[in-house]
Amino acid sequence: MSSTAPRPAPDFALPDQHGRTVTLGEFRGQRNVVLVFYPFAFTSVCSGELRALQDGLDALQGEDTALLAVSCDSMHAQRVFSDQEGFAFPLLSDFWPHGNASRAYGVFDEDKGCALRGSFVIDREGVIRWSVVNGLPDARDLHDYVKALEAVRSAGTGH
Repeated sequence: MSSTAPRPAPDFALPDQHGRTVTLGEFRGQRNVVLVFYPFAFTSVCSGELRALQDGLDALQGEDTALLAVSCDSMHAQRVFSDQEGFAFPLLSDFWPHGNASRAYGVFDEDKGCALRGSFVIDREGVIRWSVVNGLPDARDLHDYVKALEAVRSAGTGH
């Protein structure tokens, strides 16, 4: 299910795979953000999705845009996963308080204790301009992110 109704993006402060705290607010006025929630590190669908993001990094990330990926795995699991896969973007840990950022974005699965596959394109002003939420088994399409980001860039809302 995708949405283009603009709404303010909830801020967060989460550790990345190296223990550095990353906030959404630090990008405000500076860069657009592609925020990708995923259920679990090391699983086949999640690994495939994040590899596709890595392969498409040039289209997603640059001087005007940051790519951030979030799961409820621990920072330590994120580090091993990132090192194993060679990801060149931050993997943020929504481990504790468990799922708080995922809940704020409406993508936390209470029964499974993990994030759903939620993706958000957030402009420089901190407004969600596009989002899609898929169920746990359903991979997302990288081209959808790229199209949404291009629309934000060309509308002038992202720069």
